[in-house]
Amino acid sequence: MSTSAPGRGRFISLEGGEGVGKSTQLRALSKALTERGIDCILTREPGGSAGAEAIRELLLQGEDGRWSIEAEALLFAAARADHVEKTIRPALERGQWVLSDRFVDSSFAYQGEAGGLGVGRVRELHRFATGGFLPDRTLLLSLAEGQERAKARDRDTVDRIGGRAEDFHQGVELAFRALAADEPGRVRLIDASGSEEQVTERLLDAISELLP
Repeated sequence: MSTSAPGRGRFISLEGGEGVGKSTQLRALSKALTERGIDCILTREPGGSAGAEAIRELLLQGEDGRWSIEAEALLFAAARADHVEKTIRPALERGQWVLSDRFVDSSFAYQGEAGGLGVGRVRELHRFATGGFLPDRTLLLSLAEGQERAKARDRDTVDRIGGRAEDFHQGVELAFRALAADEPGRVRLIDASGSEEQVTERLLDAISELLP
């Protein structure tokens, strides 16, 4: 049972390019919120529901050219529709907080801007798939050496999208920053440098007014 304030929960997404520490900070933020008496669930994209996890395998495995950018965007939208319907909305209705490793802003940046599909076309897909559902707060982690961290990973752990060329990932970073500039009320740019604890404190500061 949720111990947070009665009523609808909150939906928080963590975004950023490769190697910025999203997964680590998702767990740290969940721990910090739980210690404050907030019932959290952790999820991810693509994935987060049975149907979306099946689509995740299609999206992230194989060669880069396995899908056209249009097909890739459609697969992400299909996974997200199932994720929202089966996992996110029910948890929010129970009063839980949902913390997600990526959501639609990744599609805006990766397929829309860096992939050349156009952010407007991805927004249209998102409106069709979820009714335009958005997080209460998107925390955008930014780290200058993020791509260097990503390069240092074992190649066997790099997925189809993460392994794309450096100029693609530079385009992703620029797109994320543009989103933060366009939607400062929802998207907060977070400096991901320093210790894990320092970054977590910055995340908590960025959602302070949402806390019960």
